[in-house]
Amino acid sequence: MTDPVHTDPVPFDEWDRPVEGWLLSGRCRDGHDRTLLLEVATRTLFPTMLVFSLYLLLVGHYSPGGGFSGGLVAGLAFVLRYIAGGDVGLGAVVSVRPPVLIGSGLTISVLTALVPLALGAPVLSSAKLETTLPLVGTVSTQTSLFLDVGVYVLIVGVVLDLLRSLGAGIDRDMHDAGESP
Repeated sequence: MTDPVHTDPVPFDEWDRPVEGWLLSGRCRDGHDRTLLLEVATRTLFPTMLVFSLYLLLVGHYSPGGGFSGGLVAGLAFVLRYIAGGDVGLGAVVSVRPPVLIGSGLTISVLTALVPLALGAPVLSSAKLETTLPLVGTVSTQTSLFLDVGVYVLIVGVVLDLLRSLGAGIDRDMHDAGESP
């Protein structure tokens, strides 16, 4: 297996590592490329957008939202973080490689679809789950929440993978043009 950009062979156990080390690099963008307004807005909006995406994920069964909408909002939060801080800013909050997130999301979604089949119910059948928590009380949810969680993780992984691949290409083009990233 060879890397399309470099001629060095890529070891099989490192297939999911980024070709360009933009998530793990120690370099930082030039201070002139950053604006104070964007920095402050990102520090405020990033956690707010992630909390809102989790809200959309959890209320999506009974009202507009769900895994896809929540995943897109979380993905936009990561895009904002990438625009503000580049690869270093995104690398500070993402420690899992995007292909792992994509695979995990697909696995959760497929298992959610097939477990009812193994139990003798139709594919994607939903059931109500109830549990009693000591301080909260009775909590009920549908098993379709697991499908939404899988879609959420899948969408976040796809957005991060796009940032990884497209962002590395943008940085490489800037380097070839002689500009600082």
